[in-house]
Amino acid sequence: MSMGAYDEDEHERREEQASRVDADFDDERTIYHGRVEYDSGDSAEDLLDQFEQIKSD
Repeated sequence: MSMGAYDEDEHERREEQASRVDADFDDERTIYHGRVEYDSGDSAEDLLDQFEQIKSD
């Protein structure tokens, strides 16, 4: 099969693959407790300075 060729066998293979359902996973939702903090007030220069300081530590 050449690059970009798409025949009926390939179509059937992809349809079969897409129709399978993967039920081997835990479908319970994970509950996270905690906080997320962010500060979007810093300028790009301030953030770069902070990054450089973290790298040097």
